[in-house]
Amino acid sequence: MKIGQVAREAGVTVDTVRFYERRGILPAAERRPSGYRVFDAAAVERIRMAKALQELGFTLDEVAGALSAHDQGGATCDSVRWRLEAVVDRLDAKIAELTRARHAAAQSLRDCHAGQCRLAYGHADR
Repeated sequence: MKIGQVAREAGVTVDTVRFYERRGILPAAERRPSGYRVFDAAAVERIRMAKALQELGFTLDEVAGALSAHDQGGATCDSVRWRLEAVVDRLDAKIAELTRARHAAAQSLRDCHAGQCRLAYGHADR
């Protein structure tokens, strides 16, 4: 398959396919004498898996690690579990950070409604 067909079937852009290849998410494609990349059908499934892992919250490095473990036959529930635990911990930390930011923004909004807006930067309270 040419790169455009792989991209269409995987639901990504051609640039994403090239990026995944550069980052090692996809193995380097064979090249025709013309220089065009040629991928096999497995590339589409690999891209879909990479996207699914990213949607779960995996970083690109974590995606590469998980796919590498799979390629080497070392992917087990135990080896995947610690990766997922790291993702959940990171997401929990991000949620806590966003919750703090939301509370601060909500308090500032309440202050503004009360005529005590601290964000007016030197302007008289309105």
